[in-house]
Amino acid sequence: MKRNFESKSIKNILGKLIDSSSNLNSGLNNIKVQKLWKEVMGSNVNSYTNEVILKNKTLYVNLNSSVLRQELSYGKQKIVDLLNKELGKKIIQKIVLR
Repeated sequence: MKRNFESKSIKNILGKLIDSSSNLNSGLNNIKVQKLWKEVMGSNVNSYTNEVILKNKTLYVNLNSSVLRQELSYGKQKIVDLLNKELGKKIIQKIVLR
């Protein structure tokens, strides 16, 4: 009996697995956004950042500085656009600064 095996790369298999599981996809997006926040916003902002969580296309950022929170609130849309550009797709729709 002959078997017909189709050659598939690990990348293709994992991509299909991630696409088929919304929980896995959202978890990976959350990790990507947390890492990207640190890279894009820099060490000064990160020193005042307690937590970054992506939930339902909304990015929740907990800050321990009211002054920084106010400053960042003026550029929320710019931050959303910058993060989405770096991600290569529109994952974030709005930011909530706490």
